[in-house]
Amino acid sequence: MLDFYFKYPRVLRRLRDGALGNEMDRIAAHFSDLGYNPVSAKIYISRLAKFSEFAARGAGTAKIDEDVVDRFLLSLRTESPRVCARTAIGHARRVAPERFSAPCRRAPSDPDGSLLAAYQDHLLRVRGLEPKTCEGLLTSGRRILVWLRDNLPDQSLAKMTGEHVLALVQHFLSLTANDSTRSAVTSYVRAFLRFLRWSGLNDQDLVRFVPRTPCWRLAHLPPRLAWEDIQRAIDAIDVTTPSGMRDRALMLVLATTGLRNKEVRALELQDIRWRTAEVLVRRTKGKRDRVVPLLNEAGAALANYILHARPKVGSPQVFLSYAPPARPFKFPASISRIVRSRLERSGIELPSAAGAHLLRHSLATQLVRRRRPINEVADLLGHRSIDTTAIYVKVALPQLADVALPFPGDAS
Repeated sequence: MLDFYFKYPRVLRRLRDGALGNEMDRIAAHFSDLGYNPVSAKIYISRLAKFSEFAARGAGTAKIDEDVVDRFLLSLRTESPRVCARTAIGHARRVAPERFSAPCRRAPSDPDGSLLAAYQDHLLRVRGLEPKTCEGLLTSGRRILVWLRDNLPDQSLAKMTGEHVLALVQHFLSLTANDSTRSAVTSYVRAFLRFLRWSGLNDQDLVRFVPRTPCWRLAHLPPRLAWEDIQRAIDAIDVTTPSGMRDRALMLVLATTGLRNKEVRALELQDIRWRTAEVLVRRTKGKRDRVVPLLNEAGAALANYILHARPKVGSPQVFLSYAPPARPFKFPASISRIVRSRLERSGIELPSAAGAHLLRHSLATQLVRRRRPINEVADLLGHRSIDTTAIYVKVALPQLADVALPFPGDAS
């Protein structure tokens, strides 16, 4: 596979010499499979060739240990080639782990590790929560344990009382003034205290000491954009470039189907039903699959992207990053960054939190304004309870005026 990047026999012989030997061909194939730009791949392979030559002098045919890697990195004079070499060696480890000795890194001791592991198992297996939901609960659990260790040193969890709970909650609530965050904090504390009682670590009903914080869920209007502004931003995308084709398809899918950020990142090629103009959304937030319609404009943009601009890699996900290696988007910020950038380029004034969910809110608002049944909007968005969709009814002023009763003072 090295022949794909280098042509001269002398260069190829030099690349295959050294401690990595013929593994260099497998590493070159690895870069090709990941969709790396040939120029970037050649840079990484060249760095690995120097490392392979260096390791041959230090390790010979034995496994390459961490000391050899560290000495090679220190031999590079500046930070830029050092970072490049470290990345290239990381790829070599993944392709040929048998050529490297396992690093002997002692993990720092975690006094709360076993308890938090049991808490995580309880959240996943007993309560059946999603891993993403567990992240906030585990973070809060760790903070609670740190507070207890700092304020109740040398005391077991069984000695925890209602007075301690009140002091704990007061401390956490003093760190934020946001109603939604304060409500989440008390909810997380209750969940952890229930786990302590369930696991037998504290036999008291400490949950009753956690005060309820008001959070008026329907007291605000959801952030949204005018439908004309969204259409203008989509029409302004330059589709002569691969990234433009991808971004236009992405924006249209988000704006017309109401998919969540996670759902559009997980969307696979097999989920698009071209003949029936539908998209299958798997394993949603509500733990059930749903089908959403694929409009003509969104379907045409999606087909154009898949046929002419999508990187030719083995990943089943529809939307891929163009930064090498070409791969699915892993983090929600990547999708939101694309949406925000495209909206800003068209000169739209955006709220502070503007991302993929902004298009979801805008679609729901537009459907309600067009007098679509609220249960139809709930089905499209994947809401298990229609109460979740009720917030969008507040923007439907003409419909509310139709059902409003006359003011008693107007009666003759």
